[in-house]
Amino acid sequence: MSTRSEPGHGRPDPGLDAIMSERRQLINLAYRLLGSLAEAEDAVQETYARWYAMSPQQQDAIEKPGAWLTTVAGRICLNLLGSARARRETYVGEWIPEPLPEHSEWGSGRADGATVDPADRVTLDESVNLAFLVVLEAMTPAERVAFILHDVFCHSFAEVAEIVGRTPAACRQLASSGRRRIRAAQPSMTPAAQRRTMVRDFKQAWEAKNIDALIGLLDPDATAIADGGGLATTFLRPIEGGEQIARAWVEIARRRPETMTFLERTVNGQPGLVAQQDGVIVTVYAFDIAGDRITHIWAVRNPEKLRPWTAGHSVGTKSARPHP
Repeated sequence: MSTRSEPGHGRPDPGLDAIMSERRQLINLAYRLLGSLAEAEDAVQETYARWYAMSPQQQDAIEKPGAWLTTVAGRICLNLLGSARARRETYVGEWIPEPLPEHSEWGSGRADGATVDPADRVTLDESVNLAFLVVLEAMTPAERVAFILHDVFCHSFAEVAEIVGRTPAACRQLASSGRRRIRAAQPSMTPAAQRRTMVRDFKQAWEAKNIDALIGLLDPDATAIADGGGLATTFLRPIEGGEQIARAWVEIARRRPETMTFLERTVNGQPGLVAQQDGVIVTVYAFDIAGDRITHIWAVRNPEKLRPWTAGHSVGTKSARPHP
């Protein structure tokens, strides 16, 4: 770590850039562990608070500050995952991980007027698509942390053990269990071009209120889940079955306001849709596709989870729109 300037010289700490350069990596890690950008930001803020709570001598004694920050962030996220399970038991309706737009569509500001820091932008790859994050939600906190740190961020099991508080062998088993969950839940990958075409076909059939076309695109055992968080009107329980989903979506199309439009957008790195009303995105739709059928639809309506999509607009207000 670089030497600090002497007090009173008015020069910034030469190590500050090195410490802050870890922020994007920490945000990426915390988002995958928590499924929420807001919670990830809080976890990273707490990580840095603990760093700066140490004396300069204590900081200088740390040989690898980046590894220290990762360890602390991982432990904070592990604790948050445990408490999150209890909080989600009282959550209104279904809980879906927070969806993210592609970087070119990320808002230029936040609802509180602050500028979005590029370090807050999560790298979009296969480890952040909604289907992947939903499977992570089914893992135990230790399983999730071990799997993400080892399989996604390539940390050794010795490093993972220090964070999780178990032996390296136990962490190996945790990661292996998480890997099996992912493999069991993920169907064969559908090419990106085909996914885009299917989402576009779904949008066109939806706008045309063509129930037969929708049924043809949906797997007979498809599931649709919505997340309003008690802040936006939506269905509280999953809709199961392709035909039932098609009928529900046709009803939505019939009741939508004239000022609402559906647009193709990238959601967590995958083709998706958004509903925009009066220039504001009010719903984000993510899809899971197996072969030539849509198997899952996730509709996020909770305005607190749409911050990156609605920058500059107020969030947290209750919506009475009859829309999932």
